[in-house]
Amino acid sequence: MSLFCCPLCAAPLEKTDRTYRCPRGHSFDRAREGYVHLLPANRMHSKAPGDDKAMAAARNRFLSGGWYAPLRDALCRLAVDHAPARPAVLDSGCGEGYYTAGVWAALAAAGKPPETAGVDLSKPSLRWAARREPRAEFAVASVYHLPVAPARVDLLLNCFSPLALEEFRRVLRPGGVFLYVVPAARHLWELKQVLYERPYPNPEEDIPYEGFDYLEVLPVEETLAIRSREPLLDLFQMTPYRWKTPRTGVERLEELEALDVTASFRIHVFRRK
Repeated sequence: MSLFCCPLCAAPLEKTDRTYRCPRGHSFDRAREGYVHLLPANRMHSKAPGDDKAMAAARNRFLSGGWYAPLRDALCRLAVDHAPARPAVLDSGCGEGYYTAGVWAALAAAGKPPETAGVDLSKPSLRWAARREPRAEFAVASVYHLPVAPARVDLLLNCFSPLALEEFRRVLRPGGVFLYVVPAARHLWELKQVLYERPYPNPEEDIPYEGFDYLEVLPVEETLAIRSREPLLDLFQMTPYRWKTPRTGVERLEELEALDVTASFRIHVFRRK
Protein backbone atom coordinates (compact mmCIF):
# COMPACT_ATOMS: atom_id res chain seq x y z
CA MET A 1 0.00 0.00 0.00
CA SER A 2 1.18 3.52 -0.79
CA LEU A 3 1.52 6.43 1.59
CA PHE A 4 -0.44 8.39 -1.01
CA CYS A 5 -4.21 8.39 -1.39
CA CYS A 6 -6.31 9.06 -4.48
CA PRO A 7 -6.49 12.80 -5.23
CA LEU A 8 -9.98 12.34 -6.73
CA CYS A 9 -11.79 10.29 -4.08
CA ALA A 10 -9.29 10.03 -1.18
CA ALA A 11 -9.35 6.22 -1.22
CA PRO A 12 -6.08 4.36 -0.54
CA LEU A 13 -3.76 3.83 -3.50
CA GLU A 14 -2.10 0.55 -4.41
CA LYS A 15 1.27 0.89 -6.12
CA THR A 16 2.36 -1.43 -8.91
CA ASP A 17 5.36 -1.33 -11.22
CA ARG A 18 3.61 1.01 -13.63
CA THR A 19 0.57 2.54 -11.94
CA TYR A 20 -1.13 3.70 -8.78
CA ARG A 21 -4.74 2.52 -8.54
CA CYS A 22 -7.52 3.01 -6.00
CA PRO A 23 -10.44 0.60 -5.28
CA ARG A 24 -12.82 2.89 -7.18
CA GLY A 25 -10.90 2.43 -10.40
CA HIS A 26 -8.98 5.70 -10.60
CA SER A 27 -5.56 4.98 -12.07
CA PHE A 28 -2.40 7.09 -12.33
CA ASP A 29 0.57 6.10 -14.47
CA ARG A 30 4.07 6.21 -13.05
CA ALA A 31 6.66 8.13 -15.04
CA ARG A 32 9.72 6.30 -16.34
CA GLU A 33 11.75 7.70 -13.43
CA GLY A 34 9.22 6.34 -10.92
CA TYR A 35 7.26 9.38 -9.73
CA VAL A 36 3.49 9.70 -10.20
CA HIS A 37 1.31 12.67 -11.21
CA LEU A 38 -1.37 13.25 -8.53
CA LEU A 39 -2.24 16.88 -9.28
CA PRO A 40 -5.76 17.10 -10.78
CA ALA A 41 -6.08 19.28 -13.86
CA ASN A 42 -8.43 21.70 -12.09
CA ARG A 43 -5.66 22.47 -9.57
CA MET A 44 -2.97 23.19 -12.15
CA HIS A 45 -2.42 26.91 -12.63
CA SER A 46 0.01 26.49 -15.54
CA LYS A 47 1.10 23.81 -17.99
CA ALA A 48 4.41 23.35 -16.18
CA PRO A 49 4.00 24.36 -12.53
CA GLY A 50 6.89 24.58 -10.09
CA ASP A 51 10.59 25.11 -10.72
CA ASP A 52 11.76 24.73 -14.31
CA LYS A 53 14.39 22.34 -15.67
CA ALA A 54 17.30 24.80 -15.39
CA MET A 55 16.53 25.73 -11.78
CA ALA A 56 16.11 22.08 -10.76
CA ALA A 57 19.38 21.10 -12.44
CA ALA A 58 21.28 23.96 -10.77
CA ARG A 59 19.95 23.06 -7.33
CA ASN A 60 20.68 19.37 -7.88
CA ARG A 61 24.30 20.11 -8.86
CA PHE A 62 24.79 22.45 -5.90
CA LEU A 63 23.26 20.15 -3.29
CA SER A 64 25.04 17.10 -4.72
CA GLY A 65 28.28 18.99 -4.15
CA GLY A 66 27.63 18.78 -0.41
CA TRP A 67 27.43 22.53 0.21
CA TYR A 68 24.34 22.19 2.41
CA ALA A 69 25.42 18.93 4.07
CA PRO A 70 25.49 20.52 7.57
CA LEU A 71 21.78 21.34 7.23
CA ARG A 72 20.95 17.87 5.95
CA ASP A 73 22.92 16.29 8.81
CA ALA A 74 21.09 18.39 11.40
CA LEU A 75 17.74 17.38 9.90
CA CYS A 76 18.79 13.74 10.00
CA ARG A 77 19.69 13.96 13.68
CA LEU A 78 16.35 15.55 14.53
CA ALA A 79 14.50 12.95 12.46
CA VAL A 80 16.20 10.07 14.27
CA ASP A 81 15.52 11.70 17.66
CA HIS A 82 11.82 12.27 17.04
CA ALA A 83 10.67 9.47 14.74
CA PRO A 84 8.98 6.30 16.07
CA ALA A 85 10.19 2.79 15.23
CA ARG A 86 8.68 2.55 11.72
CA PRO A 87 7.78 6.11 10.78
CA ALA A 88 5.74 7.41 7.89
CA VAL A 89 7.71 10.40 6.57
CA LEU A 90 6.45 13.09 4.20
CA ASP A 91 8.68 15.72 2.59
CA SER A 92 6.40 18.57 1.57
CA GLY A 93 8.02 20.48 -1.29
CA CYS A 94 10.78 17.89 -1.62
CA GLY A 95 12.49 19.36 -4.69
CA GLU A 96 15.25 17.06 -5.93
CA GLY A 97 14.99 14.77 -2.89
CA TYR A 98 18.30 15.76 -1.28
CA TYR A 99 16.87 16.02 2.24
CA THR A 100 14.36 13.22 1.64
CA ALA A 101 17.13 10.78 0.77
CA GLY A 102 19.32 11.90 3.65
CA VAL A 103 16.55 11.41 6.21
CA TRP A 104 15.62 8.04 4.70
CA ALA A 105 19.19 6.78 5.04
CA ALA A 106 19.62 8.15 8.57
CA LEU A 107 16.41 6.54 9.82
CA ALA A 108 17.23 3.21 8.17
CA ALA A 109 20.73 3.25 9.70
CA ALA A 110 19.21 3.96 13.13
CA GLY A 111 16.99 0.87 12.90
CA LYS A 112 13.87 2.90 12.10
CA PRO A 113 13.08 1.89 8.49
CA PRO A 114 10.78 4.60 7.15
CA GLU A 115 7.89 4.66 4.74
CA THR A 116 8.80 7.81 2.85
CA ALA A 117 7.12 10.05 0.30
CA GLY A 118 7.81 13.45 -1.19
CA VAL A 119 5.61 15.87 -3.12
CA ASP A 120 6.49 18.80 -5.34
CA LEU A 121 4.90 20.74 -8.19
CA SER A 122 8.00 20.48 -10.38
CA LYS A 123 8.35 17.49 -12.67
CA PRO A 124 12.02 18.27 -13.42
CA SER A 125 12.76 18.28 -9.69
CA LEU A 126 10.94 14.99 -9.12
CA ARG A 127 12.90 13.29 -11.89
CA TRP A 128 16.04 13.97 -9.87
CA ALA A 129 14.34 12.97 -6.60
CA ALA A 130 13.11 9.61 -7.89
CA ARG A 131 16.58 8.75 -9.16
CA ARG A 132 18.23 9.87 -5.93
CA GLU A 133 16.12 7.69 -3.62
CA PRO A 134 14.16 4.95 -5.46
CA ARG A 135 12.98 3.45 -2.15
CA ALA A 136 10.81 6.51 -1.51
CA GLU A 137 7.64 7.54 -3.35
CA PHE A 138 7.37 10.85 -5.16
CA ALA A 139 4.37 12.64 -6.61
CA VAL A 140 3.52 15.80 -8.49
CA ALA A 141 1.11 17.40 -6.03
CA SER A 142 0.31 20.64 -4.27
CA VAL A 143 1.30 21.11 -0.63
CA TYR A 144 -2.09 22.81 -0.20
CA HIS A 145 -3.92 19.65 -1.32
CA LEU A 146 -1.72 16.79 -0.16
CA PRO A 147 -2.74 13.37 -1.53
CA VAL A 148 -2.32 11.85 1.93
CA ALA A 149 -4.95 10.50 4.35
CA PRO A 150 -5.64 12.26 7.66
CA ALA A 151 -3.29 11.39 10.55
CA ARG A 152 -1.17 9.24 8.23
CA VAL A 153 2.22 10.91 8.82
CA ASP A 154 4.61 10.63 11.80
CA LEU A 155 7.30 13.05 10.58
CA LEU A 156 6.81 15.94 8.16
CA LEU A 157 9.66 17.89 6.56
CA ASN A 158 9.35 21.31 4.97
CA CYS A 159 12.55 22.89 3.66
CA PHE A 160 12.16 26.36 2.12
CA SER A 161 8.70 25.42 0.82
CA PRO A 162 5.22 26.93 1.24
CA LEU A 163 3.77 26.64 4.73
CA ALA A 164 0.43 24.84 4.39
CA LEU A 165 -0.47 24.62 8.07
CA GLU A 166 -4.04 23.41 7.61
CA GLU A 167 -2.87 20.49 5.49
CA PHE A 168 0.04 19.73 7.81
CA ARG A 169 -2.32 19.55 10.78
CA ARG A 170 -4.59 17.25 8.81
CA VAL A 171 -1.98 14.69 7.68
CA LEU A 172 0.14 14.58 10.87
CA ARG A 173 -1.00 12.16 13.54
CA PRO A 174 -1.34 13.52 17.10
CA GLY A 175 2.18 13.54 18.51
CA GLY A 176 3.74 13.67 15.04
CA VAL A 177 6.64 16.05 14.49
CA PHE A 178 7.02 18.82 11.93
CA LEU A 179 10.53 20.05 10.96
CA TYR A 180 10.34 23.46 9.30
CA VAL A 181 13.50 24.90 7.70
CA VAL A 182 13.73 28.62 6.94
CA PRO A 183 16.63 30.95 6.09
CA ALA A 184 18.16 32.82 9.04
CA ALA A 185 18.72 36.58 9.04
CA ARG A 186 22.10 36.57 7.28
CA HIS A 187 21.58 33.60 4.99
CA LEU A 188 23.56 34.17 1.76
CA TRP A 189 24.39 37.69 2.95
CA GLU A 190 27.59 38.03 0.92
CA LEU A 191 25.79 36.90 -2.23
CA LYS A 192 23.07 39.49 -1.62
CA GLN A 193 25.76 42.16 -1.22
CA VAL A 194 26.96 41.34 -4.72
CA LEU A 195 23.49 41.26 -6.25
CA TYR A 196 21.83 44.28 -4.62
CA GLU A 197 22.79 47.85 -3.80
CA ARG A 198 20.93 47.70 -0.47
CA PRO A 199 20.53 44.11 0.75
CA TYR A 200 18.38 43.48 3.80
CA PRO A 201 18.41 40.61 6.33
CA ASN A 202 15.71 37.98 6.35
CA PRO A 203 13.08 38.37 9.08
CA GLU A 204 13.31 35.88 11.95
CA GLU A 205 10.18 34.89 13.84
CA ASP A 206 9.38 32.28 16.47
CA ILE A 207 5.66 31.81 15.97
CA PRO A 208 3.57 29.23 17.84
CA TYR A 209 1.18 27.76 15.26
CA GLU A 210 -2.33 26.66 16.16
CA GLY A 211 -2.54 22.91 16.70
CA PHE A 212 1.19 22.52 17.39
CA ASP A 213 3.47 22.61 20.42
CA TYR A 214 6.66 24.56 19.69
CA LEU A 215 9.53 22.34 20.88
CA GLU A 216 12.70 24.18 19.82
CA VAL A 217 14.52 26.10 17.12
CA LEU A 218 17.92 24.83 16.01
CA PRO A 219 20.32 27.24 14.26
CA VAL A 220 22.66 25.82 11.61
CA GLU A 221 25.38 28.01 10.10
CA GLU A 222 28.35 27.36 7.84
CA THR A 223 30.69 29.49 5.72
CA LEU A 224 30.80 28.21 2.14
CA ALA A 225 34.24 28.81 0.62
CA ILE A 226 33.19 28.74 -3.03
CA ARG A 227 36.24 28.79 -5.29
CA SER A 228 34.85 28.26 -8.77
CA ARG A 229 32.22 29.92 -10.90
CA GLU A 230 29.84 26.99 -11.49
CA PRO A 231 28.69 26.39 -7.89
CA LEU A 232 28.42 30.14 -7.35
CA LEU A 233 26.14 30.54 -10.36
CA ASP A 234 24.21 27.39 -9.40
CA LEU A 235 23.59 28.86 -5.95
CA PHE A 236 22.18 31.98 -7.57
CA GLN A 237 20.09 30.01 -10.07
CA MET A 238 18.47 27.87 -7.36
CA THR A 239 17.24 30.83 -5.28
CA PRO A 240 14.34 33.27 -5.78
CA TYR A 241 17.00 35.93 -6.44
CA ARG A 242 17.13 34.53 -9.96
CA TRP A 243 13.81 36.23 -10.74
CA LYS A 244 14.23 39.56 -8.98
CA THR A 245 17.86 40.59 -9.41
CA PRO A 246 18.63 43.59 -11.65
CA ARG A 247 20.89 42.90 -14.61
CA THR A 248 23.69 44.95 -13.08
CA GLY A 249 23.73 42.63 -10.06
CA VAL A 250 23.86 39.54 -12.25
CA GLU A 251 26.78 41.04 -14.18
CA ARG A 252 28.70 41.66 -10.95
CA LEU A 253 28.15 38.04 -9.95
CA GLU A 254 29.24 36.70 -13.33
CA GLU A 255 32.58 38.50 -12.95
CA LEU A 256 33.42 36.60 -9.75
CA GLU A 257 35.51 33.44 -9.59
CA ALA A 258 35.23 32.93 -5.81
CA LEU A 259 33.18 34.06 -2.83
CA ASP A 260 32.84 33.17 0.85
CA VAL A 261 29.11 32.91 1.57
CA THR A 262 27.31 32.47 4.88
CA ALA A 263 24.75 29.66 4.78
CA SER A 264 22.55 30.21 7.83
CA PHE A 265 19.36 28.31 8.62
CA ARG A 266 16.81 27.84 11.41
CA ILE A 267 15.07 24.51 11.92
CA HIS A 268 11.83 24.96 13.84
CA VAL A 269 10.59 21.81 15.57
CA PHE A 270 6.86 21.40 16.26
CA ARG A 271 4.75 18.57 17.65
CA ARG A 272 1.16 18.03 16.55
CA LYS A 273 -1.24 18.34 19.48
